[in-house]
Order: sequence, then structure tokens, then C-alpha cells
Amino acid sequence: MRHLPLIITLLCLCAIAPQSAAQELNATVEINTKKVEGTSRNVFDNLKTTLTQFINDRQWTPYKFDANERIKCTFSIIVNKYDESSGTMTCDAYIQSVRPVYNSTYTTTALSMHDANFSFDFREYDQLEFRDDQVDKNLTALIAYYSYLIIGINLDTMAPEGGTDVLQKALDLVNNAQNLNTKGWKAMEDDGNRYAIINDYLDSSMKPFRQLQYDYHRKGLDRMAADTDLGREAITASLNLLATAHSNKYRSKLPRIFTEYKRDELVSIYQGQQTSAQKEPIYEILSKINASQSSYWKKLRQ
Repeated sequence: MRHLPLIITLLCLCAIAPQSAAQELNATVEINTKKVEGTSRNVFDNLKTTLTQFINDRQWTPYKFDANERIKCTFSIIVNKYDESSGTMTCDAYIQSVRPVYNSTYTTTALSMHDANFSFDFREYDQLEFRDDQVDKNLTALIAYYSYLIIGINLDTMAPEGGTDVLQKALDLVNNAQNLNTKGWKAMEDDGNRYAIINDYLDSSMKPFRQLQYDYHRKGLDRMAADTDLGREAITASLNLLATAHSNKYRSKLPRIFTEYKRDELVSIYQGQQTSAQKEPIYEILSKINASQSSYWKKLRQ
């Protein structure tokens, strides 16, 4: 029995090891406080540490991710106003995730969102707790929503509609957050708010957009290292799905958002490649979806 302590230690380590490799996200949190200079930094430093731990240490889904599979993402929070007495922070946030491209050192943006209503209450020593079925704090609801969105979309790029279960959790969270007295959660409030984004993403009319995620990334980018032309052909075909999604639900902002965070990548894929006749349909699709980026689409034609 003298070896009992060692056995117990090994059993504990074995129990802990799978859990430590299960977390899905590898997030960096940035807090920009230039607009509230003069305020004590302690609360913001604590916010950064607390959010980083909350995002990275939590297991958001039942799926197992190895350490090298964790999804790299960034939560950049700009504090516009801070009320020290109430702990209320009025913020903008930029949320981005990237995905590695197979057999290369290149990473591609899988999601990039700007949330202009990323406001919440936080005091220096607050601890964060979250339950899907009890959404009562805006800060944890915001983080959970974007965590589910990041994971779900990443899974969609790996398998056709592979992120459905996780994306449904984001939709359930939005529905449970309807009682929160903050902007961004309400149905019909804004066609680009958090409700609209996840509702559109899971709408049956937007199935082409979800298929685009897989075809563009897995059939297209992931093949380019082995066969650039074949990969580019798959990306071209996937853009027809983007056009279909846009046509199916014209008011949805998802296709336009996609073109904005993929614009530089699309230019690099097509500029100086293929004939003008081959690229003209791509130019027409992208111009119709997002004319505001016409300077990029013109580069694509060159």
C-alpha cells in the first residue's frame, strides 16, 4: 500500500489530461482604454485576465480538440465610456478567428465581426460564471455567443454543416438573452445584430452560404498547396453559392460580411491569374453583393 499515493496521483493526472486538451479556443483578449485615459488600469487589467481565462479554460462543446487544433481568435474590446460607480463599460468589439490552411503556413480568416453594442457591467474583482439555460449577465452572454459562433463556423469549414449543434447553442443563447436590457439581442431590432446573424446563418434559405464555408475552405484553399488551379476552381464554384445565398435572402448581411474579410485573400487568389473572361463572373458576383469594395474587385480583374 505504500505505492497508493503514487497510484492516486497518476489516476488524477489521467483524469485531468483529456480535459486539459479538450478546450476549443486559443483566444487573445485586447482591451483598448485610450478613450478613458486617467482611469485606474486595475479594473481593465483584471478584465483582460478574467476574460482570457474564461474563454480559454472553458470547454464550450463536447468535442475534443488537441492543443494544436485549438482555434486561434482575438477579442479586441475598445472601451468608449466607463462609469466607475456602476462598473458599466460602453464598448465596441472586434472579434476575429483564423483557420490554418492545409499543408501550408498560411492562415485564413474564418470569421470577422464588429459589434458596436458590446457593453456590459464589470468591477475589478468580478468572477465570471455562465450557464446556457440562465442568461442573466450581458458580458458572459456576449462571450459565449461569439465563442459558439467561432467554433461552429470553424467546424462548418471542416465538414458540410459540421457546426450545426454548436451554432444551435448560439441561437438558443440569443433566445434566452431576450430579457437582457441591452442592445444587440432583440429580434427585428437590427438586420445585422447578434440575433440576425445567427438566425440568418441557420435559416434554410442560407444553406448555400454554409456549403460555401466548406467548399471555399476545404475543397478550395486546402487543395491549393497541392494543386493551385484545382483549388482556385473550387473557390470559383463556391462563389456561385455565395451569389445564391445573397439572392435567397437579400437583406442578410452574411454574404457582404464574408466579402469584406475575404477581400484581400480573393484578390491574391485571382489577380494575375486566369483570363479576363474567366474572372468576369466573379467580379460581377462580388460587385453585386458588395459594391462598396469595388476598388478590390477591380484589382481582382487585373
